[in-house]
Amino acid sequence: MLGGHLPAPGQRIGLLGGSFNPAHEGHRAISDEAMRRLGLDEVWWLVSPQNPLKSSNGMAPQQVRAERAAAMTQNPRIRVTMLERELGTVYTAESLHLLVQRFPKTRFIWLMGADNLVQFDRWQDWEKIFNTIVVAVFDRPTYALRALAAVAARRFVRYRRRESDAKRLADQTPPAWVFLHNRLNAQSSTAMRAVQERADQSVRGTKRAPDKTTD
Repeated sequence: MLGGHLPAPGQRIGLLGGSFNPAHEGHRAISDEAMRRLGLDEVWWLVSPQNPLKSSNGMAPQQVRAERAAAMTQNPRIRVTMLERELGTVYTAESLHLLVQRFPKTRFIWLMGADNLVQFDRWQDWEKIFNTIVVAVFDRPTYALRALAAVAARRFVRYRRRESDAKRLADQTPPAWVFLHNRLNAQSSTAMRAVQERADQSVRGTKRAPDKTTD
């Protein structure tokens, strides 16, 4: 797993899942913030084969996305993985279940943005995720109120921990979660792809056929 890298017993490891299509500064910012606020030893990026809630249109191959993500992490404590491919799983809930079973002495924390909490109840076996691993939710621009009013947040509201106790989250028994107000980063993979697509269309539109010379 992870190219032979195994987590040590007692290590605190954050898990950030997603398509990473492409990875961007927002992913790195959340990872750095998680290590600081949650007292993590490492953050693993779980590059998914295909997000069931997203279209496959414009989705780069998993290996390509992982390689691009690894090139921009700029931090040896951030490890890019294709964990689901290694485990042979499809959904996050089953991946986390196997991971926790395989490394019972490692303290894992699921990391996600507030935008994901808004629609978390659409994920396969989403309640199982809360009951398998502790969760840290990071604020995203314009999402805080909707996230905290979402189905998942209301369902597990009595298990929410104070933000000031974030560094003790890894020691908690699931379900336990915290909502972290952090420096907001509006960057998203969807927006980046849209900008690139517009740029590509602009380039294609300005291309002209070579001038023909007349004899």
